[in-house]
Amino acid sequence: MPRSGSPDYTDDLRLAHVLADDADSLTGNLFKSIDLHVMSKPDLTPVTEADLAVEESLRRTLSRVRSRDAVVGEEHGTTGHSQRRWVIDPIDGTKNFVRGVPVWATLISLVVDDEVVLGVVSAPQLQRRWWASKGNGAWTGRSLLKATQCQVSDIRRLEDASLSYSGLSGWDERGRLDDFLSLARRCWRTRAYGDFWSYMLIAEGAVDLAAEPELQLYDMAALDIIVTEAGGRFTSLDGTGGPFGGNALASNGHLHEAALAFLGTMADDAADPDSRRRGPGSVSELRSRGTRAESPRDGDGPPLG
Repeated sequence: MPRSGSPDYTDDLRLAHVLADDADSLTGNLFKSIDLHVMSKPDLTPVTEADLAVEESLRRTLSRVRSRDAVVGEEHGTTGHSQRRWVIDPIDGTKNFVRGVPVWATLISLVVDDEVVLGVVSAPQLQRRWWASKGNGAWTGRSLLKATQCQVSDIRRLEDASLSYSGLSGWDERGRLDDFLSLARRCWRTRAYGDFWSYMLIAEGAVDLAAEPELQLYDMAALDIIVTEAGGRFTSLDGTGGPFGGNALASNGHLHEAALAFLGTMADDAADPDSRRRGPGSVSELRSRGTRAESPRDGDGPPLG
């Protein structure tokens, strides 16, 4: 039941499950289809007829039963103007879907006044679903009536932590690979579970940290509330809470500040607000310190190497 005095999103959560059921049916019929139509978007990422069919179907349903709400989707952008926004990623893990890897999911969330109030993650090929609503905890199971509550881990040291990620290329492209690898080396275990799966494992307490350098709102909104309602923390890499910062760091809460010390970004100089630096203790900061310490005096010429 919702907390006393808080808005009741029970009907919206039920609707999100209905939408997820619809998505599961559509994706299940097309997964591993020999004639699956795959196209490339302008950013060269793949989109399939399944992505398009799911988003179009969910939009049709929402237009009937929540006609006043706005919708934000990966494939068709934003429609409508409302403080209530349904956010949809029809298939998170499209590359897995295309290659026949069963780790992909539909992500559905509701954002009200710029706060995520519910989220559903449905992964039919894993026969798993996760969901959460504000103030009511995070759950996993096959249905609302057959569910187990999710709880993050109690791991408190990076040396004991399991870190998950999606890939290394994004960190490399942004000049942050050394920082990420430095964090990874501090952790007990690293695995690239990838996409939504990393964050659901955090909610279940099986993984302790996950981070990605570039994401969109539809990639994160449902994950955010499931992690936080399970007792964890979800921020951008600058430490701002929520899924609105274009990147993500999720944790069990205990390890968050330690991870931000490696991956976090903040203003480098008050006189230059556009300049950004890595978090304290990161590889980049240590390297810059070393460079300053070894810099030659005027007239000595440029440093070598």
